[in-house]
Amino acid sequence: MWDKKAKKKIGDRELMPESLMMSYGYRPDWSEGAVKAPIFATSTFVFETAEAGKEFFARAYGLVESDPDDETGLIYSRLNNPSLEILEDRLTLWDGAEAAAVFTSGMAAISTTALTFLRPGDLVVFSEPSYGGTEHLFHEVLPQMGIEVACFRSSDGAAGIRKVLEEEDSRDKLRMICLETPSNPTNDLVDIEACARVAREYSTGDRKVLLTVDNTFLGPVFQQPLKHGADLVIYSLTKYVGGHSDLIAGAVLGNREYVDMVKGTRTFFGNIAGPFTGFLLMRSLETLKVRMVQETEHAEKLAAYLIEHPKVAKVSYLGLLKEGDEGYEVYRTHCTGPGSMIAFEVHGGEEEAFRFLNALKLIKLAVSLGGTESLAEHPGAMTHSDIPREDQKKIGITPAMVRISVGLEDPDDLIADVAQALEAV
Repeated sequence: MWDKKAKKKIGDRELMPESLMMSYGYRPDWSEGAVKAPIFATSTFVFETAEAGKEFFARAYGLVESDPDDETGLIYSRLNNPSLEILEDRLTLWDGAEAAAVFTSGMAAISTTALTFLRPGDLVVFSEPSYGGTEHLFHEVLPQMGIEVACFRSSDGAAGIRKVLEEEDSRDKLRMICLETPSNPTNDLVDIEACARVAREYSTGDRKVLLTVDNTFLGPVFQQPLKHGADLVIYSLTKYVGGHSDLIAGAVLGNREYVDMVKGTRTFFGNIAGPFTGFLLMRSLETLKVRMVQETEHAEKLAAYLIEHPKVAKVSYLGLLKEGDEGYEVYRTHCTGPGSMIAFEVHGGEEEAFRFLNALKLIKLAVSLGGTESLAEHPGAMTHSDIPREDQKKIGITPAMVRISVGLEDPDDLIADVAQALEAV
């Protein structure tokens, strides 16, 4: 077996993730010397012997105990595929995870994780606001399966979780705490370490309370939740990791035991990503850090412009946090950069926000985020429209709010576009 640990070092030096993204998990001699891992476009794999096929299936279905370091042999691309196994190995590096599982979308990753660990009668507590699809899954879908759901506002943090549990009298039902931090779209931060303490406090010998974190906005470059006590970290790989608005995928990372359980559910849901998606994601991982750093520099300039504009009422951007501000201490201890997501409110309401959006010329009016191009949208009417307006207001989403994902365009050009669009407000 290839010694991956040895490949992480040159002498005594531990190699950085951005270096390992070029080759980790793959050897050119496996594929005729190809410097890049090929696309393994196959549905099934040939066994050397019938005995080998029997062993592979026994491991895949957990019929025998196996060494954690022994990888399941290649069987069928609904279970595993070389293009995806190499990708999963590389995804673990930024977060320091033991294992990763990739999916057809971020929502596939979230829903598969939820349905792996939650059963009728269990309680899941999640932070709001979260991505609109996550909100719908928790509020509308899981309760139909007998799973109880409660929410707390991101800005209330661990205290909000405790308050919900006291109100619900649900200490014995809690099975999972789900965070999205920074929150979508308001950029509120949640103290992961404090929430991890709550999860440990409410765990028992036979019921572990899991803490999951959607790290799409900052990760994996600017925040690594596993290092702060999270059990599982979840991504929409569509966003920054993919980074080019040309694929849809998701991932779950964590310790091998939990990820293997998620992979077991994935096998029968059939929502593993395809090999071509794996190839594109490996391409994107090679430039992930340089893209995110550059986009962050552009976002900092745009946020500084917005905060001074007379037609802008409020700007929510992590790079503007100062000592004494709510969330500053969490930002200082959890994050290594502010990212490139900006939420701001124009003076007025939805009509004024729409005037701004309709006047943009360079920035594209579209949902999603994390691509090379800058995108703007209206959370209240678009990504979070499923949330009733009165509830939107409670969690900080206003009719005047616009969300911008800042891309790689020249920052002065972006400011010029925003400036002329604000003239229409």
